[in-house]
Amino acid sequence: MVARHALGSARPQPWLTCGRVTGEETDDGLAPLLDHLREARGVDFTGYKRSSLARRVRRRMDAVRATSLDDYLALLDGSDEELADLLDTILINVTGFFRDAETWECVAEKVIPDVVATNAPDEPIRAWVAGCASGEEAYTVAMLLCESVGDEAFRQRVKIYATDADNVALAEARRARYPAEALAGLPEGLAERYFAPDGSHAVFRKDLRRTVIFGAHNLVQDPPISRIDLLSCRNTLMYFTHGTQAHVLAQLHFALRPTGYLVLGRSEALATRTKLFTPFDLKRRVFRRTSSPKEPSVPEDVHDRRTDPTEGTGRREPVDIRAAAFEVGPVAQAVVDRSAVLVAVNHQARALFGLTSRDIGRRLQDLELSYRPLELRAHVETVGAERHAVTMRGVEWRRGADVLWFDVTLQPIVAETGELNGTHVSFLDVTPQRQLQEKLERSQLDLETAYEELQSAVEELETTNEELQSTNEELETTNEELQSINEELETTNEELQSTNEELETINDELRQRSAELDEVNGFLEAILTSLQSAVVVVDREVRVQVWNQHAQELWGLRAEEVDGEHLMNLDIGLPLEHLRQPVRACLAGEQPDEVVLTAVNRRGRTIECHVRAAPLRTAEGESIGAMLVMDAVEATTGPAPG
Repeated sequence: MVARHALGSARPQPWLTCGRVTGEETDDGLAPLLDHLREARGVDFTGYKRSSLARRVRRRMDAVRATSLDDYLALLDGSDEELADLLDTILINVTGFFRDAETWECVAEKVIPDVVATNAPDEPIRAWVAGCASGEEAYTVAMLLCESVGDEAFRQRVKIYATDADNVALAEARRARYPAEALAGLPEGLAERYFAPDGSHAVFRKDLRRTVIFGAHNLVQDPPISRIDLLSCRNTLMYFTHGTQAHVLAQLHFALRPTGYLVLGRSEALATRTKLFTPFDLKRRVFRRTSSPKEPSVPEDVHDRRTDPTEGTGRREPVDIRAAAFEVGPVAQAVVDRSAVLVAVNHQARALFGLTSRDIGRRLQDLELSYRPLELRAHVETVGAERHAVTMRGVEWRRGADVLWFDVTLQPIVAETGELNGTHVSFLDVTPQRQLQEKLERSQLDLETAYEELQSAVEELETTNEELQSTNEELETTNEELQSINEELETTNEELQSTNEELETINDELRQRSAELDEVNGFLEAILTSLQSAVVVVDREVRVQVWNQHAQELWGLRAEEVDGEHLMNLDIGLPLEHLRQPVRACLAGEQPDEVVLTAVNRRGRTIECHVRAAPLRTAEGESIGAMLVMDAVEATTGPAPG
């Protein structure tokens, strides 16, 4: 709960008071300001959380000492500079290289390798960093992709789109120039590999910089970039209301490819409550796009449809019919003679094993068919020796990324005389049946497991269903409140971080000013010490402000003992009452004559003290004190003043 905000108004503005944090903010008095920004300036913040907006607007009102929202609107309407300051305050640009290192470790080790493996070697890889601020996150993605695919492939294949609504931040991102201390969070070796020194700053490599494209983009209003493999939208959704978050997530879902990844900030958990994305690594807020069901594929025609050249002639030649039947058979077939020479192979076998008509007449051992998909020569010898068929079931053959399964049957070809003429080999493709069998086995195993779990769950649900139903709504409400509070805390944290950066800048300036002041004081002290005379400076109240080293040696009092003391009250061997008139003359702006007094120094010796008084004036001529310069000359005669 936020109490009344002190802006000098007699009555608190209604929009300056925030109630209990809920899912969606109600109208809180910011509407006139938001309407003005949208209609007159073309900037729409209606989807932003009102509590965060109210804090940022209050900060600007404090800075310009506006006592009411109407006064601030009048100022905003006539000042482009104030509009720029307001936008810079609302659009918090808190980022850094490899911010939340665990998330980028997951992206580097799991996400990017999968993206690279999914895309063809010549296919482009597209990334989108939404809400890129000053560009550190976009260059982080660039470094990780370049590490994965290499410099040359990165320049040819990768496109990174970095967008933000803040044009000032985009201008800084395009320069790709950052302070050297900003690179402290980079993993070892990356700073030297990807950045070139530029004085106290470092610049991202120009040959890789052209791959990163920066542009102004409003996530709520503008259409999304499409066909994205990796989309990073971190610590941006938390500034939007829940309704706007759902709209933006739908836009991001449309932007991603079916195999794409979405990376969110650590406090953005809305994607876990939508069906558009499924968690890939929930702890690190990495999600996969939910793909729509695939259309059924059209089976390919595996037959070689050819027209019989004798068709329609009326001729019937059994030998040709048998050859044609062998040729177009749906099963891959091959025939070897008793010398293990390939004598026939049908179209299906030629297409499957890459054989041609030139392979007819070659020995089996010279062909790849002899050992793929199985060691065929030993089985041919076994069939020839034993004169009976042999069948090998479930023979696995890995062809590239595909896995095929065959039932291979070897049948001896025996003449009527009992002599072996050759061996017939058939390869029956049972891949669909094998896949169905594996699916069936998995389904049966899953079904058995699910049935056992279901039985156990039913028993538990019968006793706990009523309790869960009553507490479910409470948990959902609490979860929404905690999520809203978490996002609010993260927003506040980024605001504090932004303020802290400003304070660090101010501290640096103060340290610089202090160093300069110390240098000036040291210089002044050196001047006073170098003078061979005792110097005493008093203010308008005749209190000692300066007491140099020679004054200390002459009268025996240290500077810290006399600092701020009234000059006339000091206990030294100088008759100070004789200096009242010269000091008053100096304070009046006059220049008195030199005074010679008999005095006693700190060693007890009688001296003649020549005192010259001069007024201290400002640049405007105003008298602010007096300076007394004392030179001591030892007296040869005369008693000490008493």
